Amino acid sequence: LGSCWRLASKCFHTTVRFLKKTGTEQWWLERHLKDPFVKATKRQHYRCRSAFKLLEIDDKFHILRPGLSVLDCGAAPGAWSQVAVERVNALGTGPAVPTGFVLGVDLLRISPLEGAVFLSEADIANPGTLRTIQSLLPAGKVDVILSDVAPNATGIKELDHEKLINLCLGLLNLSQSILKPKGTMLCKFWDGHESRLLQNRLKEQFQDVRTVKPQASRKDSAESYYLARLYKGK
Repeated sequence: LGSCWRLASKCFHTTVRFLKKTGTEQWWLERHLKDPFVKATKRQHYRCRSAFKLLEIDDKFHILRPGLSVLDCGAAPGAWSQVAVERVNALGTGPAVPTGFVLGVDLLRISPLEGAVFLSEADIANPGTLRTIQSLLPAGKVDVILSDVAPNATGIKELDHEKLINLCLGLLNLSQSILKPKGTMLCKFWDGHESRLLQNRLKEQFQDVRTVKPQASRKDSAESYYLARLYKGK
């Protein structure tokens, strides 16, 4: 199970404690072990199955390209940063293409990853964290903001939904300080009555906003992603 089990609330949007209360822990474990994406995660050495969500989205929309700078919000355990490092050539292994940059931020500790810079145990909503981010970024700005961040689930659907929407709105405010013109933002949300509010806010600041649900997102999950491209900011 590795990192994903230890960080179950991050990777699977619930907590072990909540699973035990509902009596579904054994069912969850059996489903997890049979999951083809979990098997592929181990085979391809990604830190979490969520890597395949980003891989699928990027294969379709090409949001990560060599030379781009990326901010990965809620980065732990680091699977999205792994994908970003590969796709933007952050290690410089492709000498014929530009070298990109990946910065990951999370409240949790993130194990080091070659090709990425991590700010562990850092609250992205803290103004001090924003200043640190800007100091680390090439030219102080990024081309792409990724967010697979999720609050610790309470099990109360509407409350969890509202908490995640508020996190996304906070990142949207953050983008005004660090996202380059024509930049991209990809953020996870859980479906609910506030989803349209977030979508409308994104449409105010980006020319193209669409809803994406990759195959690696389980069918019974309320999880989807807003992909916002062509940032209108200066």
